[in-house]
Amino acid sequence: MCKLLVPPRADPLPIEHAKRKRSRHSTPATAPDPMHNRLLAFIGALDDVGWRSRLEPVVMPLGQVLQESGIALTHAYFPTSAIVSLLYLTDNGDCGSIAVIGNEGVVGIPLIMGGSSTPSRAVVQNAGEGFRMSAAAFREGFAKSEPIRRTLLLYTQALIAQVAQTAVCNRHHTIPQQLCRWLLLSLDRLRSNEIVVTQELVAQTLGVRREGVTQAALTLQRAGLISYRRGRIIVLDRAQLQARSCECYAAVRTEYERLLPLAGRS
Repeated sequence: MCKLLVPPRADPLPIEHAKRKRSRHSTPATAPDPMHNRLLAFIGALDDVGWRSRLEPVVMPLGQVLQESGIALTHAYFPTSAIVSLLYLTDNGDCGSIAVIGNEGVVGIPLIMGGSSTPSRAVVQNAGEGFRMSAAAFREGFAKSEPIRRTLLLYTQALIAQVAQTAVCNRHHTIPQQLCRWLLLSLDRLRSNEIVVTQELVAQTLGVRREGVTQAALTLQRAGLISYRRGRIIVLDRAQLQARSCECYAAVRTEYERLLPLAGRS
């Protein structure tokens, strides 16, 4: 198991603040569209349910801690181009990922489950943008709106399925298979075939030693499936990557595809 390598950091910056902090040579940040988060798109009619005005666009830098173990959650986060990893930490600093959340979901499910905190830590594994909403507004929407409640409950079931499948995968499958699964799940939550992530964070996410990730990535690169450079992974052959993955990736994707379309049905 790996040791925790990502230190706690402050909350994500609102888009407008991030613009002012970027240098004049960098590309300006642009506000994302709430409909780029598939969970918000499933809910739909955000003005009718009172959520559009309560969504604040934010940037999510690589390594950003969105929620800390044992600390009361202040916001729910809806990624649009970022990916967040839920990590479980042990007392001696070891860690492992239990789920990844991107534009298909929301970080902050404990807020609607009756608790205000969680033993896991949420860390941005792929930098990007998204939206946040206060914990109070998130709970209020869940309590008052049937479309919100139905969608979030179905999403919660899908997230639980991912957590369970991840536990099975980490116990029974090889590091190369786990890496393939993680890459495919990440691609499903991005609009490109490039994943911007450090090798340390990949090892932390999989709960394995960095050397194991290095060897697995080099094997995939030699086979022509990925291009692997410092801080960047580009998937070149998704079909072959899926062929080398274990059944866990397909099981998680199938469950999301089965459950989330139900959100729009009466």
